Amino acid sequence: MKTHPAIDVRSDTLDLVLATADDFGPTAVEERGQVARVFFSTGEARDNACAALGVRYEVEAVDVPDEDWARRSQENLEAVTVDRITILPGRNWQTVGRLPASRPRFSNSEPRATHIRSGPVEPITIVIQPSMGFGTGHHATTRLCLMALQAAGVKGKVALDVGTGSGILAIAAARLGAAHVTGVDNDSDAIQSAGENLLLNPDVRQVTFELADVTTERLPAADVVTANLTGALLARTAPVLLAAVRPGGFLIISGLLPSEQHEVCRAFAPADVIWEQEEDGWVGVAFRTVKKAWQSTASTHFGSNTA
Repeated sequence: MKTHPAIDVRSDTLDLVLATADDFGPTAVEERGQVARVFFSTGEARDNACAALGVRYEVEAVDVPDEDWARRSQENLEAVTVDRITILPGRNWQTVGRLPASRPRFSNSEPRATHIRSGPVEPITIVIQPSMGFGTGHHATTRLCLMALQAAGVKGKVALDVGTGSGILAIAAARLGAAHVTGVDNDSDAIQSAGENLLLNPDVRQVTFELADVTTERLPAADVVTANLTGALLARTAPVLLAAVRPGGFLIISGLLPSEQHEVCRAFAPADVIWEQEEDGWVGVAFRTVKKAWQSTASTHFGSNTA
């Protein structure tokens, strides 16, 4: 039976736990009151994280059966609505008619930003199978990226999702009208998961997923780039991410803590911060890159088209 290496950490400061665990490449997190179960791709990464966190917290190494993860994920996850996008977790949520009336909703209604475009109201439904990666729409960093994507306006544009995980942001960009979307990740399991999720959304055709490492490879150019990574990785790869954004395009990032925001944003200069929002102790930021002299500067809004 396949198992997944994980640790159970007891703490009332989950943000600090996750900030430390980020150094060891976690793949997923389950919150259980004051206990966080943090999953890793390898036993070695799990053991190193266990040693580091054990200095300060009560930590236990565990191996979670694959079947147990799938069963509990299906039982515990509900549909989530982020503005006009609703994420349906798993194969059992194939029809909108089965949505619970009390599903959580998240909105751009009070962003700490200027020039946010009011999006259209037509609903969008995306099915994402629960897996060992982030990206079911239940984590604040994913929701922040979904908010920013809708504010940006991607209709007819080329989009790139870096660290695509389950593929949720790439699929969302396509559903919002992007002409083509590429999702990249350095984890082959993530690429497989993203491909499986693409099959659960058969009306989405303009998406491809590829193996790529943002720390070592040049990324393809795009009008809109999303990167839901970690604060440290975002700061380290800022030049690569900026180079992937076409002049006048948008770069959307999340995965950073409020304490990291200043340093991370400074790494992306001279791109302008045009949107920022905090949720559940996480921050999302959108930048606009410098336009070429011949490009129009008439629009002052974050996004100018609708899906």
